[in-house]
Amino acid sequence: MSKALNILKEVFGYPAFRGQQAEVIAHLANGGDCLVLMPTGGGKSLCYQIPALLRDGVAIVVSPLIALMQNQVAALHEIGVRAAVLNSSLSQQEAAQVEQNLQAGEYDLLYVAPERLLTARFLNLITRIPIALFAIDEAHCVSQWGHDFRPEYSQLSVLHERFSEVPRIALTATADMDTRKEIIERLGLDVARVFVSSFDRPNIRYQIIDKTNSRSQLLTFIQAEHPGDAGIVYCLSRKKVEETTACLVDHGMRAVAYHAGMNMQERSLNQEKFLREEGIIMVATIAFGMGIDKPDVRFVAHLDLPKSIEGYYQETGRAGRDGQAANAWMVYGLGDVIQQRRMIEESQAQLKFKQVAARKLEAMLSLCETTTCRRARLLSYFGETADTAPCGNCDVCLNPPEVWDATVEVQKALSCVYRTGQNFGAGHLIDVLRGNLTERVQQWHHDRISTFGIGKDLPERAWRAIFRQIVALGLLTTDSEGHGALQLIEASRAVLKGQQSVFLRLQTKPERLSGKRQADDLALLDTAERYRWERLRLWRAKTAKEHGVPAYVIFHDATLHELVRLCPQTEDELRLVTGIGARKLDKYGNHLIEILRGC
Repeated sequence: MSKALNILKEVFGYPAFRGQQAEVIAHLANGGDCLVLMPTGGGKSLCYQIPALLRDGVAIVVSPLIALMQNQVAALHEIGVRAAVLNSSLSQQEAAQVEQNLQAGEYDLLYVAPERLLTARFLNLITRIPIALFAIDEAHCVSQWGHDFRPEYSQLSVLHERFSEVPRIALTATADMDTRKEIIERLGLDVARVFVSSFDRPNIRYQIIDKTNSRSQLLTFIQAEHPGDAGIVYCLSRKKVEETTACLVDHGMRAVAYHAGMNMQERSLNQEKFLREEGIIMVATIAFGMGIDKPDVRFVAHLDLPKSIEGYYQETGRAGRDGQAANAWMVYGLGDVIQQRRMIEESQAQLKFKQVAARKLEAMLSLCETTTCRRARLLSYFGETADTAPCGNCDVCLNPPEVWDATVEVQKALSCVYRTGQNFGAGHLIDVLRGNLTERVQQWHHDRISTFGIGKDLPERAWRAIFRQIVALGLLTTDSEGHGALQLIEASRAVLKGQQSVFLRLQTKPERLSGKRQADDLALLDTAERYRWERLRLWRAKTAKEHGVPAYVIFHDATLHELVRLCPQTEDELRLVTGIGARKLDKYGNHLIEILRGC
């Protein structure tokens, strides 16, 4: 491990290992198989990159996305590590050159797509060369229940069958207990050691608010909390992606779109813009994001309810990878619940799949409706129950909701569903409860039923919250025809008969949460420090452009902040800055000293 620590310092520029990194590296370097679960930004890549440099041969890294492979290789080239990619982005001539170099032993790491790896040609090629290890990144893609399922991943057990002496490491940031079992079973990792780090990302603040006008709420959030910051906004539909992007651009924000309906070239251009430039907002469907390694994403916003906690955790985990403060913000309403349940019911999937999807949705709804710490609920889902203390950095902790006995109001709502024939959605039911003589109410003579006007004491917003919560709690369901009509189920009976009380969250106007904002870090800089910061950022941007890589590949913001704070004047002082290894010191040391001495 002294060699591993030396590589960490000299090559990667970090002074010490974090969490379980040292243990994982020692186990893999000594030839052991392992499954590693670490949160996004937890340093998973080092767990196989350092053993790749310690062991003889080339490390074969299986990765699902071209952009991820290219960014990883670009970052490795910057620190002097011999790495290459082999995927469909290469021309036939380029691929042939990579294969030739591979056989000549010129690489420490080779990143390859699973489709390429599984070809007979590639498998035969690597039987003729020494292999240090196999790393299977984004291993949750093997799970047929996950939103990132890739069929090719389920065939990667061939590595164990054909190269039984080569150690393997499977890595993911997103896996509940069932997914972990599936990864182990499908990849043949039965005797592998399992390393599970905490899923907690304390720098991320979780906030879920009632949906009223999602785009207006998003604008308010970005303008108040993240002006000029890079962020990701997730929408369920392609149309909503395009409309939201146009809205942000109309309000002076630098936003681009990404969804599967766009042509490949346009998607790639927008992704490159997001990765290489600062302050870009990416508006996307879940087609975007897996493996995105941009460290300075300051917020992830959801305008629609994710299908599962795994999906939500992975998407929000793209914020604050640099360890600095970031926000995970979401608007959520009754329509989201109805839409997600309808999608499950209308799916052509097998019954077992629908049951799993329904369970995952229920867990997601429970997170949304919780009256206790969101972080504790999130960690509990992934099996972390040891520390259940409130985090103090989620909306529930910072602005605790009140809970009220809503049994009578829920009985009124359920009765109204029954009296109107279980054929109407929440909007019409609220009109009946509040005594609104709309054309539709009169058309169906619902002004003559006993529940007409019995809820006029509550505003429409309160009734919408009640319906949303009782649907989320499983006291109502939606019709199987997909029209959004609310219907009673067996669980409704006990409430209607007064045998069960119902306590709900009291809906209040969302308050801006107190607490330190990311922008405050810059606000704390004095005039000289701010000047150094701007000079360093301009130099980094220019250098990144010259090298054709994103700015963070040159240096992360955290390294720039440390340079501003320490203001090193010599090479020896530069060595003490986190993120500056021997190669970067050699390449950029003189430039940095010149900038800092001039400030």
